[in-house]
Amino acid sequence: MRSKSLFTALALLMLILLLAACGNAEGNSNEESSGNSEGSGDTEGESAESTEVLVDGSSTVFPIMEAVAEEYQKENPEARVNIGVSGSGGGFEKFVAGETHLSNASRPIKKEEKQALKETGIEYTQFEIALDGLSIVVNKENDWVDQLTVDQLNKMWSADGGVTTWSDINEKWPDEKIQFYSPGADSGTFDYFSEVVLGEEGQIRQNASLSEDDNVLVQGVTSSPNAISYFGYAYYAENKDNLRAVPIVNDNGKTVKPSQETVQSGEYPFSRPLFTYVKHSALENESVYNFAKYTLEHAGEMAESVGYVAKPGSAYEDALQKLGEAAGK
Repeated sequence: MRSKSLFTALALLMLILLLAACGNAEGNSNEESSGNSEGSGDTEGESAESTEVLVDGSSTVFPIMEAVAEEYQKENPEARVNIGVSGSGGGFEKFVAGETHLSNASRPIKKEEKQALKETGIEYTQFEIALDGLSIVVNKENDWVDQLTVDQLNKMWSADGGVTTWSDINEKWPDEKIQFYSPGADSGTFDYFSEVVLGEEGQIRQNASLSEDDNVLVQGVTSSPNAISYFGYAYYAENKDNLRAVPIVNDNGKTVKPSQETVQSGEYPFSRPLFTYVKHSALENESVYNFAKYTLEHAGEMAESVGYVAKPGSAYEDALQKLGEAAGK
């Protein structure tokens, strides 16, 4: 009996030890899973296993990147490219926070944005991917505005310009109240327009309707013959049946309309480069590197397909070399 009791006790002890061991193994498994889950959800998205590429920023650059991403994903069905439209400023905020791999912008990065990236230890390279002609547009029915100068635009859009009606600009124009539609304050287009038209100290008029969505601006102008707005050339080209681009007087006194030729030559006064910024550490991820490389290889072609202007071919060759250096290839 005692032998049988001893055997039972030993068996019970072994069962307890076995269950304890299983419990520890399960606990270790859970801890590893939690760690892996945290890594796979890292906003940096730099795991070599991740195939998702995270892009955000300018609504002006968006049509180019959207076209690039569509073609890239056709050729690489396993790839996932997520493109947001937070505006140039909003895109840089996400870039600084480590939430994106590429940041699109319709104006150069600001000093304070550079400093924020430096403080967070994020290294990056700026790439010019296309050219744009910021277009001043009015309704198709507006047949009185034949041209505008930068000074007239300043008076129209400035908070203290004193302009309410078209006749305030030219007495021969209708005594009708102007409706103003502008990109939002996070937009690089807003920043660019403010700099070249309003000046460093200038403030945009308070009654302007602001939106980060360029399509909303298009709808605003097409819905009223007394409306005016400004946005990238591609959005004008896409809606030119319902909009009219206003010729602008350049520094040489010549009246110039935006076109692919006048934008590339710089003859149009509101010609400007478009950018994407690439995070160096993200290039360790082959998916990010391959997409960035594909972007630079096809940006010119895609830019022209959506209504923008390509840079000279040599510019893209130089950009590809810079990308390879940034990736350590």
